Amino acid sequence: MAYTRAWRNFRRMEDTTVAVASLIYAGAVVHAFQHLPGGKDLIAQRTLIWPGIFLSLSLSLPLAVGKFRRPLTRYVWMSFNAGFGQTVGSIMGGLALLLGAALFMYWQITGASNGGRYPAGVFSGYAAGIGILAAQALLVRVLEHHPEVKPIIEERS
Repeated sequence: MAYTRAWRNFRRMEDTTVAVASLIYAGAVVHAFQHLPGGKDLIAQRTLIWPGIFLSLSLSLPLAVGKFRRPLTRYVWMSFNAGFGQTVGSIMGGLALLLGAALFMYWQITGASNGGRYPAGVFSGYAAGIGILAAQALLVRVLEHHPEVKPIIEERS
């Protein structure tokens, strides 16, 4: 089935957002292993294990529990209708938000390496955000089969 250009751009932007956020996170983890104090076990626990739990929960709950899935699906549909991922401005805005979060993570790592507070929360929060972004990207595919949405997003021949 062929989708409208707007829907293809939106779907592509949702997928790209998850990919870029994941790459930023991976870079921050590598940076953390190079700069954070404490042993490798502590760093792995704070940057991989606990954040992995938050990512798993924020991905699975919206997909498995209708009370969370319905509002998130509605949000995804409203994002499409608002033009997210379909204009240069919305793409630049999304990338600016990801860049801002990345800079905040790197700033937290630098602060901890200089004796400041350990940035465990920022990793868990960012990982939870990736989980929600991934859930949104999956819900895009669910919307493609929704009877009210399908005629709107398919190209007319």
